[in-house]
Amino acid sequence: MSLKAKFFAVLKEYAPSIIDYGRRIKKIVKNQLLQKKRRNNQIINKEQLIEDFKKIGIQKGDNVIVHTSLSKIGFVEEGAKTFVDALLEVIEKEGTLLCPCYAHNTFSKYYLDSNPVFDLNNSPSKAGSITEYIRKLKGAKRSFHPTDAACAYGPLADYFTNSHFGQLTPYNQNSPYFKLIEKKGKILNVGVPLNTSCTNLHTLEDAVDFKFPIYYSKIYEVKMIDENGIEHTMKTKVHDPAFSLKRKPNELEPLFEKEGILKHGVVGETFATLIDAKGLFDVMIKNYNERGVTMYTPHGS
Repeated sequence: MSLKAKFFAVLKEYAPSIIDYGRRIKKIVKNQLLQKKRRNNQIINKEQLIEDFKKIGIQKGDNVIVHTSLSKIGFVEEGAKTFVDALLEVIEKEGTLLCPCYAHNTFSKYYLDSNPVFDLNNSPSKAGSITEYIRKLKGAKRSFHPTDAACAYGPLADYFTNSHFGQLTPYNQNSPYFKLIEKKGKILNVGVPLNTSCTNLHTLEDAVDFKFPIYYSKIYEVKMIDENGIEHTMKTKVHDPAFSLKRKPNELEPLFEKEGILKHGVVGETFATLIDAKGLFDVMIKNYNERGVTMYTPHGS
């Protein structure tokens, strides 16, 4: 076995536990800092969040997918509930709120290597406390996908989530992420950079004959349980962790700013960006075809 092969064999075995340990330590430190803010009466309420969402450009009737780090916002009164309530009040009943709703918090390949059973109703979201809160809302829908599920709440919840099952790749035209493009939705990132949040960048990869080998060679067959408790199996590809490490989405920000599809703002105590989903897709398609721009080659090839 080559040195490179040995490295990835070790990475595969130990990476999930190392990542999980690091996250637990960070969570303890964050909680300590948040409690200090609470004691100092540095509390962020619903009214402040509503104002911040409006300032960055969220409007009535918007279909918006949110990627967040709740702890980065500061000490939010009632936590995830207040954040979600504020967003829903801004988009009102005409809008639909979406979020990633993955049942894992590591690379999809490592997750499927553990032979999981994805239970639509009962597998918790590991994409943050806000996503788990949205998943549990009465009337929320979750797409039936083992690695890249999304949740939606609002009048278009079923539309966004009803065709994800059975798709060999997770970000194609039948995914919630591509449907957000079709509905001219928005992508709200709060306290998280593009490097860790902008899942919609993957829609480019599934829309063209992508030039990089981003998917792992193995096609996985996954056991899944639907909303009625019926077991299914589904075949899916996953991104290759070795290639995923080459992503540089943050370096695409200047392009998005120049094209006028990304707006900066502040939510609570942290930075935020609002991105036009269709604009993002159109800009990426154009620059991929003309200059070879991708999240792996943000300055072209």
